[in-house]
Amino acid sequence: MNPSAPAPTWSHLDPSNNPMMVDVSAKPVTARSARAEALIALPPEVQAQLRDGEIRVPKGPVFHTAIIAGTMAAKKTAELIPFCHTLPLDGVKIAIAAAGQGLLRIEASVKATHRTGVEMEALTAATVAALTVFDMCKVFSSAMEIRGVRLLEKLGGKADYHADQAPR
Repeated sequence: MNPSAPAPTWSHLDPSNNPMMVDVSAKPVTARSARAEALIALPPEVQAQLRDGEIRVPKGPVFHTAIIAGTMAAKKTAELIPFCHTLPLDGVKIAIAAAGQGLLRIEASVKATHRTGVEMEALTAATVAALTVFDMCKVFSSAMEIRGVRLLEKLGGKADYHADQAPR
């Protein structure tokens, strides 16, 4: 942390400390994008169901269903998180793949042209896709663990962010 930098302020509190939605009306409209990931640790019973890059259950193809659920979640983020702005999304892409060591990696990429970023939409998409995998695969085992939900990248607006360049 830079000791000479001004202390951060809480953007969602008014001067009387009441919660509020940030007013972004004075910000310029720019292209915004964000990528987020969620990891799911799959027990052997679930790993054994993975065939040709997909898991099929009586409810349908797990990964395809999770991609649809994550996309729907990105579009409804403002309904789930109180102070998120309702955004017209330009694109949502979700990829799901085995990541080795019994892990499944879900990556959500979201784009919009607006006055505020899409980090929460990307995080919500990745998380809901992971929850959908859990829901559909719990018939094999409930010992799955959703972990490592994080923002990978944010572009556009005041400052860009890259997780691989962030201090830990």
